[in-house]
Amino acid sequence: MRVGLVFLLTIFYFWANISIALEETSYRVITANQIYEIREYDDRLAVQTRQKNGQNGAFRKLFKYISGSNISSTKIEMTTPVTQSIKIDMTTPVTQKFQDGEIIMKFFLPRKFQLKTAPQPLSEDLSVVIVKGGKYAVIKYSGRSTYKNFERQSKVLLEALGTDKIETIDQPIKATFNGPLTPFFMRRNEAMIRIE
Repeated sequence: MRVGLVFLLTIFYFWANISIALEETSYRVITANQIYEIREYDDRLAVQTRQKNGQNGAFRKLFKYISGSNISSTKIEMTTPVTQSIKIDMTTPVTQKFQDGEIIMKFFLPRKFQLKTAPQPLSEDLSVVIVKGGKYAVIKYSGRSTYKNFERQSKVLLEALGTDKIETIDQPIKATFNGPLTPFFMRRNEAMIRIE
């Protein structure tokens, strides 16, 4: 009984901390307050797909790509975060946006790759893109990586930016850093939005 419990705790610890070993997209913190921080990102390389039938299908396609399902059969290290960009008016409920299939999921590629050297996808549903750098306001939160939590945190972020008279560009992006087996209280999630 005790051995089984130790084993389960070890598995949870492994999955909770696996993201620590992964390369994270680099940025510079310009300023921070109790609610959010302003970061500056350089241009980044990512592989993306449109999320048509739920996030699991999109994740699987991207994971197959980094696992070697690409033109050169190159295996690519996983990085963090995995992002989902919502392409609909923020007045639409998140659950409706999800059903409409207007979400783009991205895996960022390790820094060692450039556009010329990034393996090209085999699937037409995937594309390698340059995500332009710029300034982003970011709010961090723990808990489950649900659309409901993301929507709630996005509203907190947008209200705080409005109070501080900071103009936003585009719509909030959902950033997830941990795998599904990570206990909810140990998870790191972010809502981020590009600003002027």
